[in-house]
Amino acid sequence: MTAAIRSWSEQEGAERATELFERTYGTAPDGVWAAPGRVNLIGEHIDYNGGPCLPIALPHRTYVALRRRPDDVVRLASADAAPASWEGSLGDVRPGGDFPSWVAYAAGPAWALSAEEGARLGGFEAAIVSCVPWGAGLSSSAAIECAMALALDDAFGLGLGGSPEGRARLAAVCVRAENEVAGAPTGGMDQAAALRSTEGHALLLDTLDGSVTQVPFDLDGAGLALLVVDTRAKHALGDGQYASRRAVCEAVAEREGVPTLGELVDPQAVLARLDDPVELRRVRHVVTEIARVREAVGLLAEGRFEELGRVLDASHASLRDDYEVSVAELDEAVEASRTEGALGARMTGGGFGGSAIALVPLDRVEQVEEAVTAAFVGRRWIPPHFLVARAAAPGGRVRSGDR
Repeated sequence: MTAAIRSWSEQEGAERATELFERTYGTAPDGVWAAPGRVNLIGEHIDYNGGPCLPIALPHRTYVALRRRPDDVVRLASADAAPASWEGSLGDVRPGGDFPSWVAYAAGPAWALSAEEGARLGGFEAAIVSCVPWGAGLSSSAAIECAMALALDDAFGLGLGGSPEGRARLAAVCVRAENEVAGAPTGGMDQAAALRSTEGHALLLDTLDGSVTQVPFDLDGAGLALLVVDTRAKHALGDGQYASRRAVCEAVAEREGVPTLGELVDPQAVLARLDDPVELRRVRHVVTEIARVREAVGLLAEGRFEELGRVLDASHASLRDDYEVSVAELDEAVEASRTEGALGARMTGGGFGGSAIALVPLDRVEQVEEAVTAAFVGRRWIPPHFLVARAAAPGGRVRSGDR
C-alpha cells in the first residue's frame, strides 16, 4: 500500500484554520485565506538566473485565519511548527530578528509589505494550517508567505490582491520576505506560482521582466499523469548549498558583464572559454535548462505531451551531474519510475532532498508508485509519499469572517 498526500477542500482547510484560531485566541477571525504549493515542471534553479520556468500550482494549500488587532502586537499559531506559537510586535519582525524559522515565513510578509510597498499595518493574530508537505520541495514556505500576504493585503485594505499587477507586487513582497527575513536566497518562481497561476494551466514565468504566460496543461486528456514522489529526504534552502550555487552563477554573470546568465548574448561562447570545472558545470546547467523550458513549452503548445519525458530525463541528468543538487533518494525515485514505465522523470525543486516528478501513463500510476516504494524499502529508506499533480487555482480569500 502506497501513501498518498491528500489535499483538503477549501471548506475543510477553512474550518481547520478557523478552529485553530478560535481555540487559540477565543474569538473569530476576520477571514481565511489560502495559497498553494507548487511543482515545477521544468526550469530548475533558473528563476534567479534570469531565465524562464514552468511551474503549476497544486491543490495542496496553506490556510491562514487572521484577525486585525488595534495595537502593534503580532500573535501567531501553527498546527505543524515547533514551537506552536509566537508573540511579538511589528517591530520585532525584521531581517536578523530573533524568532523561530517558521515565524520568518509567516510574519516576514508584514515587514516586506512595509519595506517594499510602504504599507502601514497594525498588529494581527493568525492561525496557520497546511496540507502542503513541509520539506518536500513543493514550496511549503512560499505557500505560507503568500497566504499571509493575501490575508494582510485584504485585512488592511491594501488592494493588491485584486489585480494581476497587484499580485505581481505581492509576489515580489514575498520574495523579499524570504530573501531578507528568512535568509533563503531563492528566486521568484514559487511565489509567482502561488499568486499568478490559472487553473488548468502551467505558468510560464519570464524572470527577466516578471511577465507570465498561461500555458494549457491537461495531461488527463492525453492519458497521462504527473506523479509527484515525496522522497521524504528533507531539504532546507538556508543551509548554504543553494546560496553557493547562486553565488557561482552571479560571479560568472558579473564577469561577463550581464546582470544574469539568462542575458548572455552568446552562451555557447562563454561555455567554451570557462576553464574552472565547477563554473563550467553550473553555467552549462543554466544554459541547457533554459533551452529545455522553451522546448517543453513548444511541445505542450503542439499537444506532443509524450515527448516531454525525454526533456524531463535530460533535466534530471543536468541537475544531478552539472548542478549537483540531487541525492540518492531522488535518483532512485527517478530510475525506478522509468523502469516501471514512466516516459520521463526528474527531481523537482531546489534539491538536496525533496521530491521527484514522473510523466506516467494513467494506467501505470499505481505500478510506478509500488515500484518506487519497493525500491526505497529495499534500500531501507523511509517509504515515499505520492500525489498526482493537476494544475490548480492561485491563492485567495476562501472564507469571510461572517462565514
